[in-house]
Amino acid sequence: MPEAFRQLQAGLLKRPGGDREMVEILSLVLHHDEQAVLRAVELALEDGVATKTHVLNVLHRLIDGKAPPAPPIDAPQALRLGKEPKADVGRYDTLREMRHAS
Repeated sequence: MPEAFRQLQAGLLKRPGGDREMVEILSLVLHHDEQAVLRAVELALEDGVATKTHVLNVLHRLIDGKAPPAPPIDAPQALRLGKEPKADVGRYDTLREMRHAS
């Protein structure tokens, strides 16, 4: 058995019902490519989420060809504010004093 499956098994067997989850994950190779299942298990372990549902989610993403979400990007300088608004908390006090909404 590949090392990734052994690591997953070690994590799953610590929880109630983990043996059943492991059997269901192993049975995925009957319906899907073994390398795809192995890769899904490896990615789930990298994510730190050793569960059957996460392995299935990753496997389906691999099969569908959808890329994982892109990492956050830094905003370029062009998107920065040219003139930042001035903080005026007194404005909120004047809004609260008006009784037109109550």
